[in-house]
Amino acid sequence: MLSSKKIVYFIIFIGLFSIIFQVTSFGDGIIRGVIDNTRIDNIGIDSTGIDNIGIDHITISGILSGINKFITGGISAGNKLNTYKNVYEPAPVYEKTAEVKVYFCPMDNCEEVYLNLFNSSSASINCAFYDVKDSIINELKKKQNKVDVKLVIDDEYYNKILNLSNENVNQINAKKDYKGLMHNKFCIIDNKKIITGSTNPTENGFNINNNNIIIIESVYLSENYMEEFDELWNGIFKSGKKVKYPAIYLNNKRYENYFCPEDECEEHILEALKKAKKSVYFMTFSFTSDKIGNYLISRKDLIVKGVFEKSQNNKYSEYEKIKGSGIEVVFDKNKRNMHHKVFIIDESVVITGSYNPTQNGDESNDENVLIIHDALIAKRFVDEFWRIYTN
Repeated sequence: MLSSKKIVYFIIFIGLFSIIFQVTSFGDGIIRGVIDNTRIDNIGIDSTGIDNIGIDHITISGILSGINKFITGGISAGNKLNTYKNVYEPAPVYEKTAEVKVYFCPMDNCEEVYLNLFNSSSASINCAFYDVKDSIINELKKKQNKVDVKLVIDDEYYNKILNLSNENVNQINAKKDYKGLMHNKFCIIDNKKIITGSTNPTENGFNINNNNIIIIESVYLSENYMEEFDELWNGIFKSGKKVKYPAIYLNNKRYENYFCPEDECEEHILEALKKAKKSVYFMTFSFTSDKIGNYLISRKDLIVKGVFEKSQNNKYSEYEKIKGSGIEVVFDKNKRNMHHKVFIIDESVVITGSYNPTQNGDESNDENVLIIHDALIAKRFVDEFWRIYTN
């Protein structure tokens, strides 16, 4: 039962404007603030002052600091202030959707998955690819006669696209990044469906490397990816606004969505890992994050197993350190690449996307991450993990 509820009201005058600011203490160590009927939690003001009715302990500068953070974060009903990370967490949104589809390359015909998805479009196709094969470009060129097609691609591979486009009259509507890696592998179809995962739509990505693809029909998720795409299209790389809907409930299953570097992907992955109660399995192409590696080593209470891509084993890799700690990790046996970027938590939560747990992935590249709280989807990834781990 909550106790010692105390409320203090402040009227703050800023220029010609006034804000009625209500501070509430329930004696439970949490301070709750309300600005214009919008609730925020943990506003960063010392609760001791309120609990002891020592209003002088609640400094005006502290209140203004909290209000300033809230205003700059955007005032919208349900937004929550997390002062530890100094960011606002918008309220989750809810949506009914069709079945989420998961594919694993090369076992599934991943190229056909892409081509069928493009053929289903009726209004628009917006894609951000690190690299892409000729057949995908040719399909996009065909589709742009009927729907709006835009493509952003990493500058390393842009000239290949340009050469293909010059082969006939149908020029592909493409732009390139100009620094670091534009490492995404996603498309938004008709502003209502997204495709993402670890798969570069290339010959190796489809038919040789171990990869995953996920297709989700969601207006909210599509809006997130479309806003990110628009930033890339307008030349905003390696930065941008924080994701609009970081938490979306699809058919009552929680989906978290983040873009690097602006959303601090590593921190969100660590948050998810810290909630593990039984196990963490991972499949990572490149894994150099000391924070994540050290955390996995520290969790002696968990069953932790992992697969590393052998070609990425170097002095920066977490492989030797994690293996030396007693955790069971192996190199993949694929003669090419085990290209997944996956963590599976308690066989019920999956982290996937384009993000490798590396400093570049977190700070320097354009990346996307999904954290999916759905045991049925997790089961598909668990099966993939054991197939690769035991091969």
